[in-house]
Parts: sequence; C-alpha cells; structure tokens
Amino acid sequence: MTSRRRFIVSSAAVAAITTLPGSRFPACAANRPFVFVSWGGALSDAEKRAFMDPFSQQHGTEVINTSPTEYAKLKAMVASGNVEWDLVTVGGRFVFEGEEVLAALDYQKIPNAGALEEGWKAEKGIATSTGATIIAWNTKTFPDGNTPQSWVDFWDVKRFPGPRGLYKPFYYNYEAALLAAGLKREEIYPVTDERVEMAIGKLKELKPNVQVWWSSGAQPPQLLSSGELALSSAWSGRMIAIEAEQAPTGFTFNDGIAWANWMVVPKGSPNTDLAMAVINYALSEEAQTKLLDLGIYGPVVGSVTEKATPEQRKNLVMTPENIKTMLVLDEKQAALYSSKYQERWNEFQLG
Repeated sequence: MTSRRRFIVSSAAVAAITTLPGSRFPACAANRPFVFVSWGGALSDAEKRAFMDPFSQQHGTEVINTSPTEYAKLKAMVASGNVEWDLVTVGGRFVFEGEEVLAALDYQKIPNAGALEEGWKAEKGIATSTGATIIAWNTKTFPDGNTPQSWVDFWDVKRFPGPRGLYKPFYYNYEAALLAAGLKREEIYPVTDERVEMAIGKLKELKPNVQVWWSSGAQPPQLLSSGELALSSAWSGRMIAIEAEQAPTGFTFNDGIAWANWMVVPKGSPNTDLAMAVINYALSEEAQTKLLDLGIYGPVVGSVTEKATPEQRKNLVMTPENIKTMLVLDEKQAALYSSKYQERWNEFQLG
C-alpha cells in the first residue's frame, strides 16, 4: 500500500541525470514521430512544457503530444498489433488493471527512478507527478468563512446547499463516501464487501443532490465557475489552473484524496527504448523542478519538493502541511474495487 510516509518530502539526493544534452538515443521506429498521450488540459500542458518539449529540444527527437488517454483505444491498438502510441499517462489503477496490454519497464534504463519511493514504481508503470481529487466550490455560493472542509461537509446539504458533481466511476467515490461516513483514513483499506456497501449506501444519501456525474477533468471547473454546480469533486491541477484565470472558484486540500500521474508503455510499441529515455528525463531534477515553476501538478521526487518556495508549497500535494490532512489513494485497492464491484456500481448508477 502506498503510505503517507512515501509522500513526505525527504532529503534523499535525486539520482544523477543521465539524459544529458547531446546524448544519443535509438532513432524513432515505424517511420513516425514518438507519440505521447495524456489526459489533456492542465496536465498535458504541464507534461509538455516540463518533460516533452525539453527532451525533444535537447535530443533532437520529435515528440507528438496528443490527448485524451483512452483505455479502450489503447487496448484495441495492442489487440490489433497496430500500436500508434509510445508513452501514455494513466491513472494509477490502470497500471494494475491493464497489465496485459502494457510493456514491462526496463529500470536499468531509468536510473532516475532510484529517487522515488517504492510506492511510486511498479513493473509496468511509474509515477511522474502528483495531484489530488479535492473538494471544490463556487465562491459566490460559498464565500470565505463558509466553505466545506471535509467530505462530511460535502455530504451536508443543509449547511452547504446546492447541486453537486461527482466522478462517474467508483474511483475516488469509494474513498470520499467512507470518509463522509466517518471512517478514519487508516480504515478505508483493505476493500471489503461491507465497506463497499457502506460507501454505496452513503452515496445513495447524496445521490438526489448530484446533478452531474463528470467524466472529464474539464467539467468541474467549468460547471463550478458558471454556477451550475455549487460543489464538486475535482482534480487539483484543473482547479489551480482555473483559479489563475480569476474564476469564482475555490478548493481545499483538506480531506483530499492524493494520487500520482503514472506513465506506461503500450505493449508492442516500436519505441520502447526511447520511451525509457523520456521517462528517465521526466524523473530528472531538471524536469521535476520545471513542475515547481509551472505550479499545476507537483513533483513526485521528494527532494525537489524541498526546494519549493512558500507560495509554491500551497499547491503541492507532497508537502507535509498538505499531505497530513489527506488520504493517500491505494491504487492496487482501487483497481480491485473498480473491477470486482463494477456491476454493483452500475446498479447504483441506474437505480
């Protein structure tokens, strides 16, 4: 299980950067550019600016950045043997759910992975940045001094009235509902039948007030800023980005569900060696520090977080002051409940 300890910043030195300017990598195969796929929006922009563009410029390798990540499309590519993607950002649960369509990572070619805690590395995926699923709101509906600060508050429609938004899959909702039911963070896992039924029972209480079950990270900030929703779960990077545009939105890391963005290589990609080099660069001190400067999604390397300014620290999941109030998402457990209880979740959605 990924523990809170793994999020706390440490003074461990970052592994030496081996992707230095002028390094040579295998030519891109299949007579096409290297293709990187991510979710779009603030995350794709951050990954392009911090990872892909600098790597491309330093090594003369053309990188095509595209979005969104689509699991069904990735699976279809691998099944057909016509793999057009070389590196993909996914949610951590897919590293375990989608193992059959993912290539094993060659960690001998990713020395910078040595700077990561073990919880951020798996046989077929690796974390490269951090974010969270958080509670967000419309500031005209809830001005300063009257804002929800927990999932208990999110469920309290009397104190905090108005339409809600929640993520369409069971992902995140399992954790949020159990926290709203009063379970402590250390009681959320392991997943059991009883805990699943408790979570769904709690969600049934709120369901009449859930106006939108969102499936795209762009929806919560848009719907909150327009006033269509009063409250919603949301991805931290999306809310940070829209607040920079002076939108009437607010959010808190309190009671948030902390996670990482993971990179995987589709099985059958003709550019696996190049993918390892890109991953290694993304984990370098140079690239991780660029994430600090962008201020949207945070570093996964703890020693880089230590360099953050007081202003930058406000929006970083890995700082002790933020992570101490949050639940760290256990991706293996999330993969378990997402698959084992999918039919039960569908029944709830249709009921």
